[in-house]
Amino acid sequence: MRAWIAAVLLWLAHGWAWAEDPSFTLVFAGDMTLDDAPGALIERGGDPLQSFAPLFAQVDVRIANLECVVATGGEAADKVYTFRAHPRVLPVLRRHLDGVTLANNHSGDYGRAAFAEMLGHLQAAGLAQAGGGMNLAQAHTPWVLERAGVRVALLSYNEFMPRSFEADHDAPGIAWSEDERVVADIRRARQVHGAHLVVTFMHWGWENEPAANPRQRRLARLMIDAGADAVIGGHPHVTQDIELYRGKPVIYSVGNFVMKETDNDAQREGWVLRMAFDRLGAKGFDTHVARIDLDGIPARDATTPSPCWRRGEAAVGTCVAGVP
Repeated sequence: MRAWIAAVLLWLAHGWAWAEDPSFTLVFAGDMTLDDAPGALIERGGDPLQSFAPLFAQVDVRIANLECVVATGGEAADKVYTFRAHPRVLPVLRRHLDGVTLANNHSGDYGRAAFAEMLGHLQAAGLAQAGGGMNLAQAHTPWVLERAGVRVALLSYNEFMPRSFEADHDAPGIAWSEDERVVADIRRARQVHGAHLVVTFMHWGWENEPAANPRQRRLARLMIDAGADAVIGGHPHVTQDIELYRGKPVIYSVGNFVMKETDNDAQREGWVLRMAFDRLGAKGFDTHVARIDLDGIPARDATTPSPCWRRGEAAVGTCVAGVP
């Protein structure tokens, strides 16, 4: 009798048939710049993401960080590196991805007009986005999707300068990471957008550092305390450590994915993260190693061990191509 009552209470609490929990899988790949050699490969009819096509095809939602503006207009900003890809790259991205994150330090490389042009190209190509918008409110509005009856809000933030890329109340741009606004967005995702789960994608940390810095760790905890179910990061161009906080995963950096501008071996090894979710949050994840050649093209490495975890485990373990 007690077991029956417990089962009924569980059903009432979570609102789904308790015989089988609905779940879905999400893949997140790291920083992509699609100008230079990767862009030239696409122009010749090639596909820089092809090595990971089988993995992408196995999951429900596929995302990567678009670390360049996709436009034909605009003027290059006064900075060391500026990245602009031709809109011809988008059909290739759409072949493999459902959407991209835009809150990074290169989305504004060619100015607001080029950024606005990119938003139009993404919409026309059928690619969703998180972290950008035609104004400040849109940039902070989550990409909300529903899979297996689970409604998920995806938020994207940048905290690497220049802040001039930030959206304004009447100007296009990206979402900037300010603690109070991030916390408010996470809470709003649940209260206003009806999300069961919230996942944040962060552009943060210092380049070439294999461990997250104190700022990243403090902010990760703040987001989870506010209601985030998982935190996934990039920008350092190398993979960083992973931790569990209150039983929720924080992957501080997945490193690069499609990136020609690399200057050491650590920058040429990234992770493609696969994470499973149900209404309780992250069920587990595994990582798949990307070996990036000098032209910036990734190849899947199915032999190198990389981090994995399952709900209920106290620590992150190691798998090879998703196998413990």
